[in-house]
Amino acid sequence: MKTLLLNLTLIVLLISLVSCSSINGKEEKPDAIISKTEKVEVYYFHYTRRCVTCTKVENVTKAALEEFYAEEMKSGDVVFKTINLDEPESEEIAGNLEISGQTLLIVAGDKKENLTTDAFMNAKSNPDKLREIIKSTIDPFIEK
Repeated sequence: MKTLLLNLTLIVLLISLVSCSSINGKEEKPDAIISKTEKVEVYYFHYTRRCVTCTKVENVTKAALEEFYAEEMKSGDVVFKTINLDEPESEEIAGNLEISGQTLLIVAGDKKENLTTDAFMNAKSNPDKLREIIKSTIDPFIEK
């Protein structure tokens, strides 16, 4: 009886975790392609003191953008910005984008995609997965 109760509890817990993870915003995809005149801005917010994973998130993101969007970066349609939250000049943009900590954020017009969880889970252990997540998030925003 205890085993059955434990198994049922685990099943309910797993179902609730799966349900919650689909609500975090990363499952939502943009419903329209933005115009070519509107650019995609990729922001990486960090602090001065950074761990290996923090640095890896920035490096993998930058490499993915250069790999997949070299032309768009040259034309200014895709922009990558790193912002140190410890610097006073970062307060305004962090406030406008509602950022309070280390964040990887993709902004296109009024749409925002927060990839922070995926970035920190995959940057060191599975950078290829992070690159694909970045690509699949940005692709709907640009005309290919």
